[in-house]
Order: sequence, then C-alpha cells, then structure tokens
Amino acid sequence: MGWIQYGGSEDTIHIEDRALAHLKVVIAMKLRRQESFTLSWRHADGDAVGRSTIWLHPSIPLRFVFDDAEAAELNPRWIEDLMHTANSTGGISLIDEVLEPQN
Repeated sequence: MGWIQYGGSEDTIHIEDRALAHLKVVIAMKLRRQESFTLSWRHADGDAVGRSTIWLHPSIPLRFVFDDAEAAELNPRWIEDLMHTANSTGGISLIDEVLEPQN
C-alpha cells in the first residue's frame, strides 16, 4: 500500500501501489501542463470509512511513496481511462482497472 503526501500536510492518502503508479502518470501529465484539477478516491481499508477529494495545483508539493521497490507494469488502457476522468468536470476519479481479455 503506497501513499501520497500533498502540500505541507502530514496526512497521507493510502492507495494500492499499482493504482498509485497509474495515478502518478496521469497526475504528472496534468501538472506538467500547468493544469489544476481534483482527485477523488474511496478511503482504503483500515482508514475512516468514506471518500475524499483534494484540489491539485502545480505549485503545491506532491510526493508519491510506494511500498514495492519495483515499478509496476503500466496498463495503457487504465491510464487512458484515468485521463478521461481527469479531463472531466469532476476531476480524476480513482476507477478500477479494466483488463483486456487474453486471446
């Protein structure tokens, strides 16, 4: 279980490493373009029940921390799906990965 630390807050946002790797790509693309947006997620097991949203802005420090030392293999479809939510009026929503059927 990885986490995001945002701004000067000591609070952490717990997100499974594989999902965090994909979010990192999408967030970096948006921030590189100097775009501000929201990120919404359901709280991880063990955290308070519910969901949260934060406002991401290029000038606010952001740190991604992964439990796994090896980088996850990225699923281009999931990145595309996350980017689609990022470009909506609701901002990025951490949606589930859709796996392509194997032939």
